[in-house]
Amino acid sequence: MMLTSTTPAVRPPAAATPSLPRPTHPAQPPYPDPEVPAAPARARRRQFTVAYKLRILHEADHCAIGQLGALLRREGLYSSHLSNWRQRRAAGTLAALAPQRRGRPATSATERELAQLREENARLTRKLAAAETVIDVQKNSRAHRHLLLDAETPSG
Repeated sequence: MMLTSTTPAVRPPAAATPSLPRPTHPAQPPYPDPEVPAAPARARRRQFTVAYKLRILHEADHCAIGQLGALLRREGLYSSHLSNWRQRRAAGTLAALAPQRRGRPATSATERELAQLREENARLTRKLAAAETVIDVQKNSRAHRHLLLDAETPSG
């Protein structure tokens, strides 16, 4: 037996249903492209010039109380930038404020070649020692075999 409802289905008015905005131009979709770019640009470390650092330090030194945070937000800096720059400025050298290269210092071609040759020499020395050990073991086994064979043969 099938039950039927006596109350009619109530539909909300057409204006109350949320509808997606219609594109104004058929060639332009109204939504951003959801695809992720294939290779996003790699983030790079920022390097600030000496003049920029000095200008920011001057502005920070002359900021009213409570305005330093606004300066840092406007410039996209951290308070640690200011403290590091102030320490270097107090050291008295403008060269200390210049951008510095990070990482291991570059080695010359001759130093690289010398290191490579030393590594190769050490590898070959280890290989030679292993080969000499194998040769000694073979010599000893031959000598022992001859002794065993001589012991087994009846002497007459």
